[in-house]
Amino acid sequence: MYEKPLPIIDPDTAPYWKASTEHRLLIKHCRDCGQHHFYPRELCPHCHSDAVDWVQAKGTGSIYSFTIARRPAGPAFKPDAPYVVAIVALDEGPRMMTNITGSPPESIRIGQRVVVAYEDINEDVSLPKFNLSAA
Repeated sequence: MYEKPLPIIDPDTAPYWKASTEHRLLIKHCRDCGQHHFYPRELCPHCHSDAVDWVQAKGTGSIYSFTIARRPAGPAFKPDAPYVVAIVALDEGPRMMTNITGSPPESIRIGQRVVVAYEDINEDVSLPKFNLSAA
C-alpha cells in the first residue's frame, strides 16, 4: 500500500495526471505570448491571458537547484531517505519541483542534464521524477 500523500486531481489538472499515467509530460503553453508554464493553471503567469493549451514537453532539462533530504518529510518518506528534492529547468523554460532518482544523492550536481522517469503509483497516478541523462 502506498502511504505517501497523493495529488488531488481536479478538472484543471486532470489532463496533466492522465498524460502522466501514459508517461507523457504535459505543460501549459500560452498562444498569446508564446511562453510555457508549470504548474498547470488557467491563466498565463507571464501575460495573464486565458489562451493556454496543454502541450507535450520533451521531458528533458537540467538541475537548477536541489537539496538532499536526509531527514524524511514524514514517516511515509523514511524508507527513501536520503533522497533528492530538486528544481528542474525544463528545456521549454518552466521549472518544476521533483525528485532526482536512480543515482546516489551525493552524485547530483547543479546543471546536470536529466530526463523524466515515472513512478507508477496506481491506475490514476504516475509521478514524474527525473533521472540523470545518459547523454
